[in-house]
Amino acid sequence: MHRARKRFGQHFLHDGSVIERILRAIDPQPGDNLLEIGPGRGALTYPLLRRCGRLTVVELDRDLAPLLAREAEGLGELEVINADILKFDLASIAKDKNFRLVGNLPYNISTPLMFHLLESAQLIEDMHFMVQKEVAQRIVAAAGDGSYGRLSVMLQSRCRCHYLFDVAPTCFKPPPKVDSAVIRLQPLAQAAADLGEAENFSKIVQAAFNQRRKTIANSLKSILDRETIINCGIDPAWRAENLEIADFVKLSRALDS
Repeated sequence: MHRARKRFGQHFLHDGSVIERILRAIDPQPGDNLLEIGPGRGALTYPLLRRCGRLTVVELDRDLAPLLAREAEGLGELEVINADILKFDLASIAKDKNFRLVGNLPYNISTPLMFHLLESAQLIEDMHFMVQKEVAQRIVAAAGDGSYGRLSVMLQSRCRCHYLFDVAPTCFKPPPKVDSAVIRLQPLAQAAADLGEAENFSKIVQAAFNQRRKTIANSLKSILDRETIINCGIDPAWRAENLEIADFVKLSRALDS
C-alpha cells in the first residue's frame, strides 16, 4: 500500500458516499475530455474511468504511476502523465474538446494552481476541485465579506464559482487538520475580453489587496491618481474589500487607457 507523503501534501480520499457525491456533481459522460489532477490512489480515477472509458491524469509522485496503471487495467484507457501540474502546459495535450478538470488538490498548491489554470481558461469547460474549506470560502466570497480578497476577485472575474458541499477530515487517510469543500468553476467565454488587459487587471487587484486596510487611493497611488479613481465612480476612501468586481474592471480599464 502506497503511504501518503507529507512533502506532496497527500491526503487520500476513501469515503464512498463522498466519492459518489463528487461523481454526481461532475456527471461525467462518455466522450468527455477529462483530466484529473493528483489522482493519488485512484479513489476518483477508477469510477471516472468506468463511466467515461478514457481519462488523463497528472501525478507528481512517480511511485503512484505504475499502481494507477495496474489497477486501471480492464476499466478503460488511462493516460498517466508524471509531471508537476504547476509547471504543466495544458495546451501541450489539448484536443478538439475542452478539458473537464477534476482533483483533490494538495492544500499547499491549491491557490497558486488556480492562478496557473486561469492562464489556460480558454481550454477549460469546467473544474471540480476539493480544496481546503477556507480557500473555498475565499473563492466564492462577495464584496464586504471577511473572506473576500484577491483570490475571490481573480476567479470570479473569469469563472462562475459554486460552493457545492463540505467534506470532513475523517473522509481522508491520513485525516487533514482542516475541513475541506468541493467547488465548481466554469470559465466565462467572454471574461478575458471584458476585463481588458489581463496584466493591468491583475496588477490593480494585487495592489488593492496587498495592504487591504488602506484606502483605495493609498493602495493604488503608484498606479492611478485620486482623480482617475473618482472618475471611475469609486470613492477613494473605500477599501479593497468594498469594491465589486465591476469596480476593479473600471479601474483596470482606466489603467489600460
